[in-house]
Amino acid sequence: MLPGNRCKRLAWIVLAIAFGCRLIAAGGVQTYLNREPGREFVIAGDAEGYWELAKDLAHGRDYAVYSPPRRVMRMPAFPAILAGSIVCFGESLWAARLVLACVGTAACGLVFLLGRALFDERVGLLASAWTAVSPTLVGFSVLILSETVFAFAILLQLWLMALLYRRHLERAAFQSSEGGRRMNLGLAFAVGAAGGFACLVRPSWLLVPPGIAVLWWWLAGRNRFRMYEAALLCAGCVAVLTPWTIRNFRVTGHFVPTTLWMGASLYDGLNPEATGDSDMAFFESDRLATDRGMTEYAVDRYYRKLAVDYAFEHPGRAVQLALVKLGRYWSPWPNADQFRHPLAGGLVFLSSVPLFVGAAIGIARRQAGGWRGILTAAPIVYFAAIHAVFVGSIRYRLPTEYPLAVLAAAGIIGVWHSRRGNTMAERTADAGHRG
Repeated sequence: MLPGNRCKRLAWIVLAIAFGCRLIAAGGVQTYLNREPGREFVIAGDAEGYWELAKDLAHGRDYAVYSPPRRVMRMPAFPAILAGSIVCFGESLWAARLVLACVGTAACGLVFLLGRALFDERVGLLASAWTAVSPTLVGFSVLILSETVFAFAILLQLWLMALLYRRHLERAAFQSSEGGRRMNLGLAFAVGAAGGFACLVRPSWLLVPPGIAVLWWWLAGRNRFRMYEAALLCAGCVAVLTPWTIRNFRVTGHFVPTTLWMGASLYDGLNPEATGDSDMAFFESDRLATDRGMTEYAVDRYYRKLAVDYAFEHPGRAVQLALVKLGRYWSPWPNADQFRHPLAGGLVFLSSVPLFVGAAIGIARRQAGGWRGILTAAPIVYFAAIHAVFVGSIRYRLPTEYPLAVLAAAGIIGVWHSRRGNTMAERTADAGHRG
């Protein structure tokens, strides 16, 4: 264990390094884009949509993009953060990148807190230091994409859940007091609310809050009080998602707690021309809303049905595509064309391989058991399963690398302590023999 003051100093130094790296990355991205007049985004499609929605929110316009308008295409949390930047600093992409650099730095801080809650300060510091300097995490932190905000949101939920888990381990100290029970119930609600916030960034997280609630009730001692905690965890998520769901009902006439983009995304991954990569050209060429007058809800259901029918009619091809997508998801090399420069490939490789090796060591040393594994390794596996169905890319893996860094740090530190202990034992034995 590190002394408290020294640990705090080191943690702040790590955060300063994290922000400095992201500041340099923001300047580098802006300089790179300025070489091509008129180009504003590295990954144009998604980024343009987020930026337009952010401007709509900032200027009080209808939350919609394209024509005919798609009002339930994107979850609102990330555009809302960009809108805050626009309100404060104007329509400056440079300012938005600095805001996202701050969010990325805060995510590194949450990695430290998660590592400390699940293991100890050394694990938290090493994991936080890795996320602070990881080239892929640094680079994506300043792009107008939701990955880093999503990472912050899921880390917030995982950290709060780790605190609830620690209180469960220390239950003898507080279980008898009414105040301790109330604090537990409030913490459970906060875990759910943080999960709801993560869903407002990315709808693919929707299964996680109820899943955590069920696991908590099942693994933490299926009694009435754990049931109350699990119920409050779900209630926190529902409370955060309710305003968005009500808004969606008003604009579509249907119960839509997330978005109406899942159908098209599903068909993107399961269609006769699918390759495992994303290619939404079919959406524009089909012109279902324009030529057939289909509503946004009807379009979503139409593509869902096409994707499901294709999977059932071509199960072998669906399995083959799933394997291709998993290969893209777990790849240690970039699979997007704009990142296939040898330097970019090398940086991604240097980011990925040590992380995976460290995590494998942590698993081999049985440091991923129980809630430690659920809160560090399960997210990356969960998204692997999700994107084996939709489309695969290392981009979708990046948010889950933050919590996985905690397991990797635990594995590396465990090996270091083991070797150091063996060395000290050998020296002691040698000294005794010479004596």
